[in-house]
Amino acid sequence: MSDEPLAFSPEQFCGQARVFPLPNLVMFPHVMQALHVFEPRYRALVEEAVEGDRLLALGVLAPGWEQAYEGRPPLRSTACLCRIATHQRTKQGTYNMLVLGVRRLRLIDELPPKKLFRVCEAEILDDLEPDEAPAGAAAILQRELLSAFKRAMPKIPNAYEQLDQLLGSQITLGMLADIVSYTIDLDLEVKMRLLAECDVFRRTQLLLEAIANRPATVTTRAFPPDFSRN
Repeated sequence: MSDEPLAFSPEQFCGQARVFPLPNLVMFPHVMQALHVFEPRYRALVEEAVEGDRLLALGVLAPGWEQAYEGRPPLRSTACLCRIATHQRTKQGTYNMLVLGVRRLRLIDELPPKKLFRVCEAEILDDLEPDEAPAGAAAILQRELLSAFKRAMPKIPNAYEQLDQLLGSQITLGMLADIVSYTIDLDLEVKMRLLAECDVFRRTQLLLEAIANRPATVTTRAFPPDFSRN
């Protein structure tokens, strides 16, 4: 098992993203996701990444991907840039790894197929807060989101205490929204809108509406998810 430093700054991204597209997982910054990589094209992606900047983009396939999965089906335009946190090569040549979401990405143009895996020109999308927001608005939204999340969560021992500790660590509203968006079970299209929304206030309002409109029977991922403040 290889552990890597997790700190990230935008200057480390060269503007070209190795894309690992998935059909039904929307990754967000500030959380970690376990992956098992077995297809030869994505094993090649991991091998190049771990020898270089350890970055890849977890993308989402656009509707209709089933007709051309072995080729290059269309991608959604928003993805999550991730850093490989740990990786392990198995005896079969596959990889088990943990990736940490570090930034939103806009996929701009796909490069010609010179490698086994897909590479896109991409740009980092930064979180934005409206200039006209009144003082204290972010803190109010943060409390509203925390309360809504608590109401939506199953009764997990110590989960509320862990949530309060999470807020006590002084994470930003955008970080909390991303953690909740990843953790809670929402429709894929809703999660894609949350990932694509850079305005932190609009993202939080959309998330609050989505939580309020969830069917009563849906489940939630185990909390807390693995996450990092980097």
